[in-house]
Amino acid sequence: MAYRLYTRMKMRNITLEEQVQWVLSYVQEELVDIWKENMIENLESESLSYAMVGEFLSDLKEEFRREDNETMKVVKLKKIKQGSKIIEEFVQEFRGVTRGSGYEGRLFVEKLKRDINRVIR
Repeated sequence: MAYRLYTRMKMRNITLEEQVQWVLSYVQEELVDIWKENMIENLESESLSYAMVGEFLSDLKEEFRREDNETMKVVKLKKIKQGSKIIEEFVQEFRGVTRGSGYEGRLFVEKLKRDINRVIR
């Protein structure tokens, strides 16, 4: 409760863009870096369509509420590598991450080939 009051007081006399930048400064999770960079680009190009910071916060919560949404899967997919996992284990993990990410067909195969260990490739 005290945090919300502090936040409202802190944001009272600043622009919407400044409010969004302040919120983004606290978004530190590794998996949201790409989304965060896109939002910063939108700020810089003045293409935000929020009337209030509350709308932005609602979108932020919706975007990252479920870890299995498409955005999160694509971000995870960009970071996945076989490493020390056996190929069967890695392929199962890869399939789980790609399910619902939009990676299909040739794109799926090319991404898989890039992410498995060179010796196996």
